Order: sequence, then C-alpha cells, then structure tokens
Amino acid sequence: MDFLIMLAEGFMKLFQTGADTFVSWMKGIVPVVLLLIVAMNTLIQIIGEERINRLARASTKSPLLRYMVLPFLGSFMLGNPMALSLGRFLPEKYKPSYYAAGAYFCHTSNGLFPHINPGELFIFLGIAAGIETLGFNTAELAVRYLLVGLVMNFFAGWITDFTTKVVEKQQGITLKTEMKAHH
Repeated sequence: MDFLIMLAEGFMKLFQTGADTFVSWMKGIVPVVLLLIVAMNTLIQIIGEERINRLARASTKSPLLRYMVLPFLGSFMLGNPMALSLGRFLPEKYKPSYYAAGAYFCHTSNGLFPHINPGELFIFLGIAAGIETLGFNTAELAVRYLLVGLVMNFFAGWITDFTTKVVEKQQGITLKTEMKAHH
C-alpha cells in the first residue's frame, strides 16, 4: 500500500512541478516572447512586406546571402515555421539548401531571440539552466550559440547544394537556377 501511495504522490509531484514551471514562464518568458512577436509584426508592417520579399529575391544571387542572411532575417522577422516560406523566392535548385539552413536558424537563434521558436525554447532553457548552475552567463551562451549557428547553418545550406547536385545527377534531372518574375 505504501508503494501505491508513494507512486500517486510522485505522479502528482510531476504535474505540480510542471505547473510551477508553467507559472514561472507566464511571469518571465511568455510576456517577453509576446512583446517580441508584436515588435516583429510591427517592424514588418513598417518596412513593408513587398520590401521584405524583394530582399529575399535579391539574396538568391549569393550563397552567403541565401544561407546566412536570408534565413537569419526570415527567422528573426517571421519566426518558425514562417521563416521557411521565404524559400519560395528561390529557384528550385536552392530550395532544399535554404530549408536546411533556415530550419537550423529557427533553433540556433532562439537563445537571443526567443520569439523565433517559442515551442522549442525549452531546449535552450534547459541548457541555460545548467550554465547558470555552473555560475556562467546565459547571455554569453546565447551569443555564442547564435554565432556558431550563423557559420554552421550556412555550411548546412551550402553542403546541401552539393548533395542536391549529386541527386540531380543520380536522378538524371536538372533543377532550375532561374526564377521567373511573378507580378
């Protein structure tokens, strides 16, 4: 009988801990994420969606712009999963690579900009809790995560360009490298 009581208490403790964590997020990270989302939507409205779309189209000309700048801006301004929608401005040949880079940016930028991917913020917060326990600064962790992410995410996109060429050759197809203008 004691075992069943201990099991029931442990079960309830699990949910109480979850509730405590949820309440702490409601006092801390949730208002920050909400305000960041409002700020980003305001910025998009001020800049104008068409200007953002033109930037996306212009960035297709360079791998650095395609796989470093565009995914970062998309993640920062649109968040996950909408950041991936900017890939629609890329020729078919570059879409797999953009997705590879863009999907990673939604994770590696999350430490500094939690509005990008609030659904997976728990990963960064878990690592940050360990860093705080060790007495280190979590802002430094977030900056390092972002900087390493910028480089590694670029390489993820660029390497995917090479694997796309291999698949094209294997399948006997050639993906388009030019975009037709849609007005």
